[in-house]
Amino acid sequence: MSKQTPLFSNVKGDLSAGLVVFLIAVPLCLGIALASGAPLFAGMISGIIGGLVIGALSGSNLSVSGPAAGLTAVVLTAITKLGAFDVFLVAVFIGGALQLVLGLIKAGTVANYFPSNVIKGMLAAIGIIIILKQIPHAFGYDKNLEGDFAFVQVDGDNSFSALLSSLNHIHLGATLITLLSIGILLYWNKIPKLGAVPAALVAVIVGGLLNALFISTGSSLALAQSHLVTLPTAASFGDFLGQFTFPNFSALANKEVWIVGVTIAIVASVETLLNVEATEKLDPLKRNASPNRELRAQGIGNMVSGLIGGLPITSVIVRSSANINAGGRTRLASITHGALLLLCAALIPGLLNKIPLATLAAVLLVTGYKLCKISIFKEMFSKGKYQWVPFLVTVVAIVLTDLLVGIALGMAVSVIAILRGNMKSPYYFRKEQYHTGDTIRLELAQEVSFLNKASILLTLDHMPESSAVVIDASKTVYIDHDVLEIIREFKDVKAPQKNINVVLTGFKDVYKITNTKHDGVLSQDAAESHVRIVSSGDHEQLMKELQLN
Repeated sequence: MSKQTPLFSNVKGDLSAGLVVFLIAVPLCLGIALASGAPLFAGMISGIIGGLVIGALSGSNLSVSGPAAGLTAVVLTAITKLGAFDVFLVAVFIGGALQLVLGLIKAGTVANYFPSNVIKGMLAAIGIIIILKQIPHAFGYDKNLEGDFAFVQVDGDNSFSALLSSLNHIHLGATLITLLSIGILLYWNKIPKLGAVPAALVAVIVGGLLNALFISTGSSLALAQSHLVTLPTAASFGDFLGQFTFPNFSALANKEVWIVGVTIAIVASVETLLNVEATEKLDPLKRNASPNRELRAQGIGNMVSGLIGGLPITSVIVRSSANINAGGRTRLASITHGALLLLCAALIPGLLNKIPLATLAAVLLVTGYKLCKISIFKEMFSKGKYQWVPFLVTVVAIVLTDLLVGIALGMAVSVIAILRGNMKSPYYFRKEQYHTGDTIRLELAQEVSFLNKASILLTLDHMPESSAVVIDASKTVYIDHDVLEIIREFKDVKAPQKNINVVLTGFKDVYKITNTKHDGVLSQDAAESHVRIVSSGDHEQLMKELQLN
């Protein structure tokens, strides 16, 4: 069940976070466009739409969307194959329309089947990738494009070879700016009364001023334009409007355009659902977003992007995590970042071109570190092999390949682990519904895996208000970590909101869930004549009955 925080409930924090995300987004938008073989301004268009359009329509409080790094290779190949960028834009529009349809038919519920160990592995892997990719920029080695997150890069290098090469091309000015920026990011908010000004903004201003000082004094530490943000500039408003490209809809008869459109829809949808799920794991308020609403928002955003010359858009975990770390709590942060991209691209592109890439690398390095801290690995290893093996496989696979391949391998390992466990103890999932007044009793089976996550989540979300619910785990030998999280959230957050009296019984110490005492209102004997076994085939009927009661 999704819950959206009012748009203007955290204005100060969201405006500050939007500014930070905007600063990070500029080089990422440009780098992804360049790596995709598209006009540079196409990347900015995608960032603007991701903030203004998708930010306004999205059901996620914290997700920030922009040009899709995971589609870079697809876009590069498609533009070459289709022969013209305006023809490719038709495919982007088609992809968006298909995403809209997927959202309308509620295909987004597939997100409920992503196990949390794989999602956490994805977050840790992205943190490692950010660090690997940004260290060269921190040292002033800016040969590699911003936004190229694949292990094998467009220029033929890989993450490790680029890192080693940067050690032979260290620019002292860039390194000094990076170290100073990291210091500001880590300690600025600890100084009383200074926390009102975003640390990232201070780092950007200080980095720009320091480089201006190097230039004015003729110092060898000065950074050339190749080490700074490079945003396309327009001499007039007419020139600015001339940077927009419109689709050539005569290409609708070309079957290759439709193939590219379907590819964009599938890859962008999967990447978005993964990133939104990962963002929810980072949300300090533990809110959930509707995956179907997110697909509809992304679909509309990609349709608009295709109409005015942008690249395919997805939810982007790098921006989303930076948003959370900077204090963002509502969609206003995403909308703010989009508005700033539009204003600066139209009015002051020259000012942005004075920002050192080293400063932005520092911001991303701090963000990456927070995603892959040692404590995260320790936590996963403490939960047993069923949690840490898929987690570790996902981390290694994403770092050494790409996001989708790594997720697929992590999911495969999770499924194998579950199937192996089911061979030892045959799986069944039984729910018994008791009625003593408004009392409902759920009994969990011996094995409850992440495959049951969606069913249990849906059942608990539809429990009637002011009812009494007993969840009995006395027959279980294994409950997946995801399911335990759902039960905890239901008891601690959702049930109190709906005035539901929850009793947990039979949970073993290893589950780290505290059993509650029966208070007399949940007597099994009193309800014995009302027993009903609910099979998976009866699940929709059960939902209707719960809504009626």
